[in-house]
Order: sequence, then C-alpha cells, then structure tokens
Amino acid sequence: MKKAISTTNAPGAIGPYSQAIEAGNMVFASGQIPIDPATGDIPEGITAQTRRSLANVAAILDAAGLSLDNVVKTTVFLADMGDFTAMNEVYADTFKAPYPARSAVAVKTLPKNVLVEIEVTAIR
Repeated sequence: MKKAISTTNAPGAIGPYSQAIEAGNMVFASGQIPIDPATGDIPEGITAQTRRSLANVAAILDAAGLSLDNVVKTTVFLADMGDFTAMNEVYADTFKAPYPARSAVAVKTLPKNVLVEIEVTAIR
C-alpha cells in the first residue's frame, strides 16, 4: 500500500509525480529544488539554495508527521561539484549525527537552472 504525501509548504509537483510517497514505514521524498513555495522565487547562490531545498524537504517530511531526524538516505544533485564544500557546510548544520547515508553527484543541468536538488528517504 502506498500513500501520496502533499503540502503547500513546499513547491508543488510540476509533473506526473508526488512530492513524497509513504510505503509501509518509509517515506520517499522527490527531489526538492530551491523554490520558495510562497513566492516562487529562487534564492541566489549555493548556500541559500541548499537551505531552501532542505527547508522544502523538511516541509514535506512534516506533512508526513516526520522530521529531518527520520532521514536515513539523501541524494544531492549539484550543477557544479565546485559547490560541494558550501553545500556540505549547510548540510552539516542541518542534519545531526548519526548523519544519513548520502550520495552527492554533479549533473549537467537541473530544473530551472538551479544549483542544487535534494531527495531523501526517511523511516518512521
């Protein structure tokens, strides 16, 4: 059994996908780019964009009754691996030990030409 998770506190899906899916005791959140759901604005720079992407992830998890403490795996997509250190500083300030498992990869481009997209898997 799977259940869609949705909130207006994160950007709405812009295609045929859910913000997150709950399956059993796991929640799989779709990749979040740094769009402010209230204004549609995208902040400038990797630090602000990472913060916004993680805030969007947190809002989706909240809608599922979870928090960032429930995250067991993240995938970070970067438009430029040169932004890794700055992204990692925000990431380290956001998550607590034991940190989730993580993959971080550079991609050619991201939607709306943002610098970062973050997806997570969480567990109850």
